[in-house]
Amino acid sequence: MTTPSNDSILADDTATLHKMGYAQELARRMGGFSNFAISFSIICILAGGITAFQVGFSTGGGAGVFIGWIVGSAYAMIVAFSMAQIASAYPTAGGLYHWSSILGGRGWGWATAFVNLLGLIFVVSSVDVGVYLLFNSLILTNIFGIDTSTWSAAWPSWAGGWHQVLAIAVIVASQAAFNHRGIRVTTLLTDFSGYLILVVAVVLTATMLYGAPHLDFSRLVTFTNNSGAPGGGVVPANSHLLYVFLLGLLLPIYTITGFDASAHTSEETKDARRAVPKGMINAVFWSFAFGLVMVSSFVLAMPDTTKAALDGFNVFFNLFANLPVPTPLKDLLYICIVLANYLCALAGVTSTSRMIFAFSRDGGLPGHKIWRHVSPAHRTPVAAIWLAAFLAFLSTLYSSAFSALAAGCAMFLYVSYAMPILAGIFAEGKTWTEFGPFKLGALSKPIAILSVLGTLVVIFIGIQPPNNILINYGIGLIVLMLILWFGVARRHFPGPPIGAAAVAARAAEIAAEEQAVGQS
Repeated sequence: MTTPSNDSILADDTATLHKMGYAQELARRMGGFSNFAISFSIICILAGGITAFQVGFSTGGGAGVFIGWIVGSAYAMIVAFSMAQIASAYPTAGGLYHWSSILGGRGWGWATAFVNLLGLIFVVSSVDVGVYLLFNSLILTNIFGIDTSTWSAAWPSWAGGWHQVLAIAVIVASQAAFNHRGIRVTTLLTDFSGYLILVVAVVLTATMLYGAPHLDFSRLVTFTNNSGAPGGGVVPANSHLLYVFLLGLLLPIYTITGFDASAHTSEETKDARRAVPKGMINAVFWSFAFGLVMVSSFVLAMPDTTKAALDGFNVFFNLFANLPVPTPLKDLLYICIVLANYLCALAGVTSTSRMIFAFSRDGGLPGHKIWRHVSPAHRTPVAAIWLAAFLAFLSTLYSSAFSALAAGCAMFLYVSYAMPILAGIFAEGKTWTEFGPFKLGALSKPIAILSVLGTLVVIFIGIQPPNNILINYGIGLIVLMLILWFGVARRHFPGPPIGAAAVAARAAEIAAEEQAVGQS
């Protein structure tokens, strides 16, 4: 069997994109590993697995962490399989928005775009707040001995103090600058991030197990209701263990999300119809596998689980700080954890900007001609990149509700994942008859139904106290979308080109767009 040449693969990718009515404006330089790495970087078990660990442990104890990680990861894998099948058929930068438009109609696609965009912005903002908090506690305090405890009281206190506002502005701006320089630079950083996450997770796990006073594996299957005061007040007290366990699922669900990045970089990935489905599925699977061992090691390393639970939000940090291991090793891990979180949010800016670019390309955002512009020099949507960074920065100003940002990220992203999957259930075999190389066959609809049902549980989890403020976010978003759709978008939003006639009508525009960026 003859292996296709690189030129042949690129030609097929471009032909597939033309068939969907789009020009090859972005630089297609990402290989299969890079496509995996960008989703793996956003998932980043060193981000959610650490910053949201207290949610899992402060609800169901050791079993809440261990069994909860398995349950939440299984749900994420089911969703990834459903998304992978659609991505294989329609490998475009718009990803979810484009899929929903094809499978569920123009209005459904438009709504998916806004929900997905909000979730992506929350990814960047929640992780960058985490970068700042981790930098303070792990590097400034633990390595340099600087007391930052009073910083959050500084003006403006509602945004975490001017130190936080300034620091996050610098962080987000630097991430946008790296993205601005082109997908080659971004890919180098996210490829490095993929290796960094794997290595640090292994070393961190080994460090935890080495420093553990004893290993009691029964902790991993023992449920303990740590809600309320016993868990440091991370979640309100509740006597129903099932309810508490469900709240703890925020740990794996917040962590294992953002894997739509593989789809959003489809137009920059070689052999996208095959590489993108593999990228998503592998990112979720390896995050599950390495993450399960890592978070379990946190539970096993605790000298006393009852006392550790009282630490609440500081449970991981206090545990690691008191481990009997060499200080230089701790300091190195501190730096690597902060760096991994930084690269996680950087990959989030990449994903968010491609969503903005793709939606604007079809006239979905005000000022769409600005946001859809691709730099001929860098072959990146530079305006969309800086808009993504600015919107993420704005949402960090409400950083006093970090847990709400985390819950909102998980809820809005998984809702946006479920929307094209739901549309596909009704479209499959009717209007959706063309599939890519990755197909689920007879399992397609059962897996899709499980994905949608699981998302209803995610919505329930996302709006429970202390994150019930997200009810207002959700209602506000629905009201705003209804006003915008019926007031403006229904008449003026053309949507993506669907059908042979609409695609053929764009032939001249495609040629002009490719010529503008030097793509022959």
